[in-house]
Amino acid sequence: MAKMEVKSSLLDNMIGVGDMVLLEPLNEETFIDNLKKRFDHNEIYTYIGSVVISVNPYRSLPIYSPEKVEDYRNRNFYELSPHIFALSDEAYRSLRDQDKDQCILITGESGAGKTEASKLVMSYVAAVCGKGAEVNQVKEQLLQSNPVLEAFGNAKTVRNDNSSRFGKYMDIEFDFKGDPLGGVISNYLLEKSRVVKQPRGERNFHVFYQLLSGASEELLYKLKLERDFSRYNYLSLDSAKVNGVDDAANFRTVRNAMQIVGFLDHEAEAVLEVVAAVLKLGNIEFKPESRVNGLDESKIKDKNELKEICELTSIDQVVLERAFSFRTVEAKQEKVSTTLNVAQAYYARDALAKNLYSRLFSWLVNRINESIKAQTKVRKKVMGVLDIYGFEIFEDNSFEQFIINYCNEKLQQIFIELTLKEEQEEYIREDIEWTHIDYFNNAIICDLIENNTNGILAMLDEECLRPGTVTDETFLEKLNQVCATHQHFESRMSKCSRFLNDTTLPHSCFRIQHYAGKVLYQVEGFVDKNNDLLYRDLSQAMWKAGHSLIKSLFPEGNPAKVNLKRPPTAGSQFKASVATLMRNLQTKNPNYIRCIKPNDKKAAHIFNESLVCHQIRYLGLLENVRVRRAGYAFRQAYEPCLERYKMLCKQTWPHWKGPARSGVEVLFNELEIPVEEHSFGRSKIFIRNPRTLFQLEDLRKQRLEDLATLIQKIYRGWKCRTHFLLMKRSQVVIAAWYRRYAQQKRYQQIKSSALVIQSYIRGWKARKILRELKHQKRCKEAATTIAAYWHGTQVRREYRKFFRANAGKKIYEFTLQRIVQKYLLEMKNKMPSLSPIDKNWPSRPYLFLDSTHKELKRIFHLWRCKKYRDQFTDQQKLIYEEKLEASELFKDKKALYPSSVGQPFQGAYLEINKNP
Repeated sequence: MAKMEVKSSLLDNMIGVGDMVLLEPLNEETFIDNLKKRFDHNEIYTYIGSVVISVNPYRSLPIYSPEKVEDYRNRNFYELSPHIFALSDEAYRSLRDQDKDQCILITGESGAGKTEASKLVMSYVAAVCGKGAEVNQVKEQLLQSNPVLEAFGNAKTVRNDNSSRFGKYMDIEFDFKGDPLGGVISNYLLEKSRVVKQPRGERNFHVFYQLLSGASEELLYKLKLERDFSRYNYLSLDSAKVNGVDDAANFRTVRNAMQIVGFLDHEAEAVLEVVAAVLKLGNIEFKPESRVNGLDESKIKDKNELKEICELTSIDQVVLERAFSFRTVEAKQEKVSTTLNVAQAYYARDALAKNLYSRLFSWLVNRINESIKAQTKVRKKVMGVLDIYGFEIFEDNSFEQFIINYCNEKLQQIFIELTLKEEQEEYIREDIEWTHIDYFNNAIICDLIENNTNGILAMLDEECLRPGTVTDETFLEKLNQVCATHQHFESRMSKCSRFLNDTTLPHSCFRIQHYAGKVLYQVEGFVDKNNDLLYRDLSQAMWKAGHSLIKSLFPEGNPAKVNLKRPPTAGSQFKASVATLMRNLQTKNPNYIRCIKPNDKKAAHIFNESLVCHQIRYLGLLENVRVRRAGYAFRQAYEPCLERYKMLCKQTWPHWKGPARSGVEVLFNELEIPVEEHSFGRSKIFIRNPRTLFQLEDLRKQRLEDLATLIQKIYRGWKCRTHFLLMKRSQVVIAAWYRRYAQQKRYQQIKSSALVIQSYIRGWKARKILRELKHQKRCKEAATTIAAYWHGTQVRREYRKFFRANAGKKIYEFTLQRIVQKYLLEMKNKMPSLSPIDKNWPSRPYLFLDSTHKELKRIFHLWRCKKYRDQFTDQQKLIYEEKLEASELFKDKKALYPSSVGQPFQGAYLEINKNP
């Protein structure tokens, strides 16, 4: 039997308001209070219709477990409490079941949790889609592309320890079953200026620190690097180490991720060599030197760093050194070479480092795309995930903030358009009358920036291409002339008199009134950053490198493909990228995640209301709520609406038999809800004012309390009756069991008494028999003992007689035998040498052995003479004859020793022969 699901709702056990559309009254203060109340209770997600607001908790919460994934899988968007998984599931099911391409737009400022949100979306989709070896490999490659891009594209900033310094859009491709096939990644505007300079308290890109911390000594030696961060000018030292970040472990993670994504070993090595070259470029320093013609030129102070860079990249040292000292300008058929002063040389060095790193990053993205792209050509469904910088307002805002905010203006424009379009389509689908919604259209701001004729980007490009002296001041003058009358443009130098005395507006700045608020831009650096100029000499030097990767990064350096046309500016490239992105997003069904940073300290449990208020304004969240509430604030399908509120009407409670719409109509008529406060669509009920919904909730809550009281009353009665019947049955059972127990106990007592009596009688009989047996045994033992003593006395008497008769002879023979044995053993150890002329012989120990002693001397002498005479080599034959002679000797006992010692001597001889 299937497990029964418990249906719940967004409105159940709600902390604050789960959907801001239902917030009453709606203003900035109540909006922030509601977010804070939910944040304090660890509810970091809140809805605005189908938009998810995510507040960064700066700590781990137990709300992303596999169990949570299953909770939100295949559930209605408003069925459970707000969560990023609900939006991910809604997007995935729409793509899988309705063939609608999806896009998830994640926006917010640095440190708000955009990157983590994109990871959560991808991990949820990976968890709920299909399984299998090939599918799992695709999912793993898609997920492992993140560590690689984060290492090369993220950095520690004052706002975020893992801040994305580039915009990323990933299209994940699925087949008809909803299984992932691959993906395509697009990157936008890498902050390459960070390579050469970082603000105080910030770091360069992660990969530099990871390489120096995690690479082996062998690899560092090969890359000509040292582990000490202070040896490199491009690395800031005041925040080189980040608390809680293990750069060495992250380096191993990145290397493993590169393998999983599909990088070959030589490709990974080439990438690290380029990173090392960028690091060492920062150590090249220049000194001024005067020429004869009075012009200043620059020379490299220490050529050792240049030499190592050239060895790493396989570039001719002379070619690269000249590229740092001279600049060649080509015009038609003419070439003009000019020297570079020290400032220009440093500019060229930094420009090369920035271009080398940014092109390497673009190559990495393309290489990852080659690995993760779909291998089949079948029709694919697409889910796009956009993780891009949010609206930025700093104390000093420059070119980077300008184009970032331009991108956010375009995203806000498409957000409003798609939201209104979605609202209008739903009204038409549900046959509800559409009413015009007033809202601020930021198209006028987008036009101010991107207009091809009078737009700020167009005028910046025009100024960069104009011959003559071009500076940031001339660009600002041009803006003042063209944009002076625009209502969203402000400048102290413009013709508009209302800004002439505005002391908050410096002379070298201009201000734009964006949808999120006014932003003051410092014009300094706009022209240089837009030009993004890399001298052609450096491009050609890089193209001449023997390093295949570096050579491929600078195709314009090929002399055969010299293009005298200026390369496109950074502003025009970004404008084209944004236009492509907007066209891509307009073809997909949008889903929005708005990320908010609660404080600047990156600390948990701190909610800075002024900081959150600032983000709410520039994210346009109140505007979003107003657009959503302009028509009907709440809508719900008839079935869940009837299921939730059916207890408020006797006709619909407990079960309504009929169409759900008819039940809702009967319910609303019974409750006397005004007609102007609701409308009946084809499949949904629309409620105009949140107060009406809250009244329904209050009535439902009161009715549930009444029903709970009724259920408790019925339950208590049932429980008491059940308890009484149980006690009655128990009394009967206990009585029966007791009677049986009493009879059993009495029987056992009688039985045990009989056994005791029997045992006593048996014991008495056994003891009587035992006494008799013991008496018989004692009698036998006494007779045996007496007999034994008598026999012992007789034996001892006979033994003493025998001993007196034979003891002397035995002792004499034994003594004589031991003396002979001792004599023979000593003779064995004191034998003289084998030389026949050696007349030494041991002395005789005992007189009675005199004849034996002489005979042994004679035999030994004869033996050694014979040995020298015959030179026998067969040892066994010699031993045999010796034994034979000895035996012959001892046959005649009278000739060798007295007859009284013959027997012990023979025993000694035999003992000697045992151990020759």
